[in-house]
Amino acid sequence: MRQSAIGKMGEDYTAQVLEGRGFTILHRNYHSRYGEIDLIGEDGKYLVFVEVKARKPQAMSSPLESVTPQKQRRLILTAQTYLAEHPTGKQPRFDVAGVEIREGRVVRFEYLENAFFG
Repeated sequence: MRQSAIGKMGEDYTAQVLEGRGFTILHRNYHSRYGEIDLIGEDGKYLVFVEVKARKPQAMSSPLESVTPQKQRRLILTAQTYLAEHPTGKQPRFDVAGVEIREGRVVRFEYLENAFFG
C-alpha cells in the first residue's frame, strides 16, 4: 500500500472508532497556513483535535512517537486558527491516534487522550 492510502485508512478507521465512542466528527483534514489537523470532533465538553499517525508494523518508531515537539507546535497554531474561525465554549484537547496497518487491514490501534497541552 502507498503511504497516502495507509494514511487515509488510518484516518477513516480512527473516525469510525471515535464515532462509536460517541464523538461527533466536525471536520476532516482541516488546513491552515501552519499545517493540517486530521480530525476535529466533539466529545462531551471537549473540542478534540486528533492527529492520526498510520504506519506499517515494521516502521522504526511507533506512530505515537512521531508527534514531535515541532509537530505539536504546528498543531497548536492550526488549532488556534480553527478556534478563531469557529468560536466555541468547549475545552480544547489534543489527542493522538496510532494505527498500524498490515496488508490492507488494521492490526493495532492506540489512542492517547490529552497527548500534549496547547
